[in-house]
Amino acid sequence: MAERLSATDVAAVFHGFAQAVERDRDLLTELDTAVGDGDHGTNLDRGMRAATEALDTAPPDTPGAVFNLVGRRLVSTVGGASGALYGTAFLRAAKAAGAASTLDAAGFAAVVRDATTGIAERGKCAAGDKTMYDVWTAASAAADAAVADGLPAVLSAASTAAGGAEQEMVPWQARRGRASYLGERSQGHRDPGAVSSRLLFDCFAAWAAA
Repeated sequence: MAERLSATDVAAVFHGFAQAVERDRDLLTELDTAVGDGDHGTNLDRGMRAATEALDTAPPDTPGAVFNLVGRRLVSTVGGASGALYGTAFLRAAKAAGAASTLDAAGFAAVVRDATTGIAERGKCAAGDKTMYDVWTAASAAADAAVADGLPAVLSAASTAAGGAEQEMVPWQARRGRASYLGERSQGHRDPGAVSSRLLFDCFAAWAAA
């Protein structure tokens, strides 16, 4: 199994993510309608379409450049919190990746760690607030713990942790974002940003499995 992610590999993961978002667009919108303003699925779908079109038009030559391009496209094309949060995450990921031609296990873990910090700072959220940050925090911790086992193990662990966090959050009461306005009524709802974040980590794990 491959132990490094190239620019082509990261771009392929983002294409897979775009397809997953398109497939689950209605679900994401439905989840956001219950706790937010109902545009997470449509906004993220539009943004990822723009991002993958840009990747196809001028393929970047490093993983960092891929993250940078996707982040910039999301910021410029996606309204609402999702554009700002995902955009910030990927721009921070780009800085963490730097000019390296590939990412190994430690490099990917660093990318996720810095992206997670970016989400916290941009969204002013913390662990337990029932936002996408909880999923990224779990994925980052799992990635860090699996570095010694190699890149496929890191990607698989991050995906598993993201899925577990997404489910664990369901009974929580939201403390940040529009869902927090619902108070106790936010309990029992899946957070749309958590679901889309889990989809992203699933796509990285799928690359490793392939």
